Amino acid sequence: MVETLVSGREAFERHAWDEALEAFTKADRKEALSASDLELLAGAAWWSGHPDDAVEAQERAFAGYLEARQPSAAALVALRLAYLAFRRLAASVATGWLGRAERLLADEPESVAHAWLAVVHCVVAMFGGDLDGAITHADRALELGRRQESPDVQSMALSFKGSALIHRGQWKEGLALIDEAAAAAMSGELDIRTASDVYCNTISMCRNLADYRRAGEWTDEADRWMRREAVGGYPGVCRVHRAELKALRGSWSEAEQEARHACEELERFRIMDAVGSAHYQVGEVRLHMGDLPAAEEAFDRAYEYGLEPQPGMALLLFARGEVDEAAKSIASALSGGAASEVDGERSADLLSRTRLLPAQVEIALAAGDLATAGAATDELEMIANKYESAALKAAALSARGAVHHKEGRLLEAADALNRAWRLWQEIELPYESAKARMLLGLVRAAGGETAARLDLRAARSTFSRLGAALDLRRVSELLAEDASELDDDRRRVTKTFMFTDIVTSTDLVSLIGDAAWEELLHWHDRTIRATLAHHGGEEVRHTGDGFFVAFDQARDAVESAVAIQRRLADHRREHGFAVSVRVGLHTAEATRQGNDYAGQGVHVAARVGGVGEAEEIVVSAAVLKEAGAIRFPVSEPRSVSLKGIIEPIEVQSIDWR
Repeated sequence: MVETLVSGREAFERHAWDEALEAFTKADRKEALSASDLELLAGAAWWSGHPDDAVEAQERAFAGYLEARQPSAAALVALRLAYLAFRRLAASVATGWLGRAERLLADEPESVAHAWLAVVHCVVAMFGGDLDGAITHADRALELGRRQESPDVQSMALSFKGSALIHRGQWKEGLALIDEAAAAAMSGELDIRTASDVYCNTISMCRNLADYRRAGEWTDEADRWMRREAVGGYPGVCRVHRAELKALRGSWSEAEQEARHACEELERFRIMDAVGSAHYQVGEVRLHMGDLPAAEEAFDRAYEYGLEPQPGMALLLFARGEVDEAAKSIASALSGGAASEVDGERSADLLSRTRLLPAQVEIALAAGDLATAGAATDELEMIANKYESAALKAAALSARGAVHHKEGRLLEAADALNRAWRLWQEIELPYESAKARMLLGLVRAAGGETAARLDLRAARSTFSRLGAALDLRRVSELLAEDASELDDDRRRVTKTFMFTDIVTSTDLVSLIGDAAWEELLHWHDRTIRATLAHHGGEEVRHTGDGFFVAFDQARDAVESAVAIQRRLADHRREHGFAVSVRVGLHTAEATRQGNDYAGQGVHVAARVGGVGEAEEIVVSAAVLKEAGAIRFPVSEPRSVSLKGIIEPIEVQSIDWR
């Protein structure tokens, strides 16, 4: 018992969360842990991805401190439970724990628990929209935190006060406090949970202000800190914003992986208000890539979770050529009223409109509605001037250039668009830069300028690199060139390709019925997507009852395949049933075409996937050669003939059990 506890505590100090959780759980089975060790167990459970176990351990710690007559320690645990409940929008539970903490501290001398009580009151006020109250509680927390010499309290109070100031429109003062709190998190002086909350809030606020450069800088710092501290990422809207930032920077595959990971993780941690945002980010990436059915599916999922999927849904309708419906859709999203008095609007309301107005400009111009496009541009310019954001300024310049183009004011249009694409490029948003440059090429072509073709070619190069299929097709048409005639050297890549499919899916449908099958299929898709995202897989296509996936590393593909089969087996063991899936892997060179891959290697991978039986993982010799030594047993090699492939290839099965 003692040795196991010591082992658990040492593992916790090393941030070896799984090891610590195993040790504390083992010790707890032999003899009930002390309240302080239960808190360590809760931390290990939280960081290893078991939120329910973490909450249960915290509740037991609370009872333990009460029994030991340590009211301040019990109050601290109650405040943590209240804070977690507020994060998952369980207001009644949060209020209950907050009330218990207040009563416990009522007759106690001032302590750090009183400082944390002020922090939680600040959070409650923020959630309730009471910005003045939030600032008052934050100032109280700062005062108590200084007296109690608690850097954690001070940093949290600074961060939340900064958020309240930003929402109140005092964005410069707010950002200064946000940056100060984030610097403390980076220094290593804070508890990892406090530091994670501070980072999450920092990135969220920067994103809300469209200050993508600052958000990117703090995201990079957060990533380095998380690697250093062995923290896999804090669950919450922070992960969704990280996905959005990766997408803005042009890392669409990574962004989709991050967003899909967030979908699974947020549901597990019951932070349901952010799940819709995660699905929305998947939809935006798929829309940019030209995968309209997958984009619609993701936007529908976002709507199911209560998020209005705009401007994505309007732009999806626009991409389908349904311009009138797109115009109605974006107008409905903006129906809260125009910001004629910018200073009279709350910051959050104004900034949320800036994510809708560029889409309205684009759609209105396509519909020939210059009045609506001009009004939206005017509003965008007003908000950009208020917040001095480079991204907002670039968006306003892009919109103004587009309006001038339709008005026939070519010189003014060229000037605005030339400044826009350069500013987008300066803040490292390549897709927006390429769109502005494509329009600049159109404007210059209308004016008979020879530079027009250079601008269009530059835009095409970026669209090709990003995999922006629809934009690539459009700019290629403008250049009167074939979109498929791209530089083969840039498009030829070596990947490990995975094909999965459900075995005997037709029989299952007839056995359990359509409704149950649909529910089971949704679970299957969520499970496999979460596993793929965790191991760095790029979902290329969803084939109905399976997936086509690409991996940069063969070892990651093997680990992902094993994780899929084990996850399904766990569900089968715990719930009595799960679909049977076969997985095929092959490493080969292929040609990237937008968000898809083509070539002989892809055909071989698909055929390898068809060789396996239910619950089997079949890999080609090329995979094992590329992966090197793997940690799973493999069968003896066998030669198989594949349909449409002249030469037999050598395959082996991985013993994932």
